Amino acid sequence: MECERVQAIASLSLTTNSIPLEFIRPEKEQPAITTFCGPVPEIPTIDLSDPDEENRVRSIANASKEWGIFQVVNHGIPDELIGKLQKVGKDFFELPQEEKEVYAKPPDSKSMEGYGTKLQKDSEGKKAWVDHLFHRIWPPSSINYKFWPENPPSYREVNEEYAKHVRAVADKLFSDFSKGLGLEGHVMKEAMGGEEISYLMKINYYPPCPRPDLALGVVAHTDLSAITILVPNEVPGLQVLKDDHWINAKYIPNALIIHVGDQIEIASNGKYKAVMHRTTVDKDKARMSWPVFLEPPEEFVVGPLPQLVDQHNPPKYKAKKFKDYSYCKLNKLPQ
Repeated sequence: MECERVQAIASLSLTTNSIPLEFIRPEKEQPAITTFCGPVPEIPTIDLSDPDEENRVRSIANASKEWGIFQVVNHGIPDELIGKLQKVGKDFFELPQEEKEVYAKPPDSKSMEGYGTKLQKDSEGKKAWVDHLFHRIWPPSSINYKFWPENPPSYREVNEEYAKHVRAVADKLFSDFSKGLGLEGHVMKEAMGGEEISYLMKINYYPPCPRPDLALGVVAHTDLSAITILVPNEVPGLQVLKDDHWINAKYIPNALIIHVGDQIEIASNGKYKAVMHRTTVDKDKARMSWPVFLEPPEEFVVGPLPQLVDQHNPPKYKAKKFKDYSYCKLNKLPQ
C-alpha cells in the first residue's frame, strides 16, 4: 500500500476527535480562517438547452472569463443516470479495504489510474483528506478495465453509459467555448486533440473529518485538463477563489459543475481563466465528487491558438506537449 488510506485514518480519528498533524493545514489555508463569510456572488448557472444560442454562448464566455467555472442545468444527462453513477461509486468506497486495494495504483506506475491516496508533491509534507479512484472512460483504446471495479456489478455498465452522455455535453461546451472567442465551433475541440481527447474519471472520497476547520480535502489548484465536468454529491465542499475570497459553491441537484482547465486557458491565450479551487470536508458526512477530466493526448502540443495571437496580443504561454505540461505541474516545476 502506498500509504495509509484516509478512510482508515478517519475511522480512528472520529474516536479521538483529533486528526494527525500532517493533515492540519497552515493557518493561511485553514478553512475556518480563510472562507469568506460576507455576501458572495453566486457561481453562474447556465441552461445548456437554451435555444437562444447567442445568449448561451455569451453566458459561457462571460463565466469563463470572469470565473473560470459555471454550473450547467438541462444538460441532457438523465437524473436517473447521475443517481446510478453516484450509487456505484459510493458502493465501491464502502467495500472492505482489501477489496478496494485490488484496484490500487501500482507503485511504479506513471499513469494516474487506480485506487490511491496521495497525488501531488507537497513541499511541507502535508496531506489532503481524500482517497480517490482514477480510470479512463474514453476513448475505448485507452481504457484499462483492470482499474474498473467489478463490484458493484453494475459499475461498468453505468460508467459506459455515463461516458456516452458526458461526451455529448463536452462537444456542446467545446463548440460554445470556440464561438465565445469569435471562432468556428470546431476549433477548440481540435486544439485539444479532437476525437483523441482522453476522458479520465476520478472519484473523490472525503471521509467525515472531526476537524473540518483545520483540514482540506484537496488543496488550492487549477486543473491541468482542458475542461473538467464534475458531479458532486449533496455534501457541500467545493470552494472557488474569486476576487481573493474563498467562496462556497452552491449545490444544485443534478447540475454539472464545469471547470475551465489550464489547457483552455492556454489555447485562449488567457482570455478564459482556469479556476483556482479547493475542497473542504464535513464533520459528519462523507463528501464525494465525480470529476471527468478532458485531457489532450500525451504527445499532443497545446499552445495559444494562432487566431488569437497578433502584435497587440503576443502569446502568453509556451506551446508544449501535454505530457510535459503534466510532468511539470505534478512535480511543481516551472512551465
